[in-house]
Amino acid sequence: MRETETWALSVQGLTKSYGGRLAVDDVSFNVAPGEALGIVGESGSGKTSVLRCLAGDLDEDSGRAYMSGLDGGQTNIFSLTPAERRALRVSRLAMVYQDPALGLDLGISAGGNVAERLTAAGWRSFGAIRQRAAHLLERTEVPRERMDDLVSTFSGGMRQRVQLAKALATNPPVLLLDEPTTGLDASVAAGVLDLIRDLLAEFRLAAVVVSHDFSVIELLTRRVMVMHNGRVVETGLTDQLLADPQDAYSQRLVAAARS
Repeated sequence: MRETETWALSVQGLTKSYGGRLAVDDVSFNVAPGEALGIVGESGSGKTSVLRCLAGDLDEDSGRAYMSGLDGGQTNIFSLTPAERRALRVSRLAMVYQDPALGLDLGISAGGNVAERLTAAGWRSFGAIRQRAAHLLERTEVPRERMDDLVSTFSGGMRQRVQLAKALATNPPVLLLDEPTTGLDASVAAGVLDLIRDLLAEFRLAAVVVSHDFSVIELLTRRVMVMHNGRVVETGLTDQLLADPQDAYSQRLVAAARS
């Protein structure tokens, strides 16, 4: 890989199948530092499988993925050992799940969840860990007085905020977001989206945002890929694709979103 200054994450030919059915079929894309790329499509289109392969939750069948900050973009992250993938998830890559229970330990406190990521990254000072956790929870609008409350007592919107705080704990350059507002009330979702948009800009993250909701993609991303049956059928600037989709499937999705 060359010209790594132009991208933070580069994915090439990612393919994943389940029981002979292609869920992700030869998907490729780059994401630049400070850029948010959207992936949109109906349920079963393969968009979440892309994220979970990158996160290491699923094993890909084939393909390559590089991060500019890892060996100058020379090492395929899919070739790393399980231990190396776990270390990557701690230091350079974070994922915020649609279901907060997948990204959090609901049986410990909000601060404990953030501390868990910091200790995995090698932090040992209790005072420094607690200070960092308090700062991030405050930044993600979790009241400081709730820092020691169990996450199981939090609402869905608050759990998503704790997930964001935990994801940002080690300043990872790449953030994966899977349907971050699904299941939230409209007013709560709007607040979480505004927060995510501010955090992406503040931390200059390279982000991949998966959603079936074009309003989420429109608010958070500059470019978007449309996936259908595991394949990318159209890619473009978000505003242009929403205004004038070219692929027939994209046209149906946009028309449905506007109805």
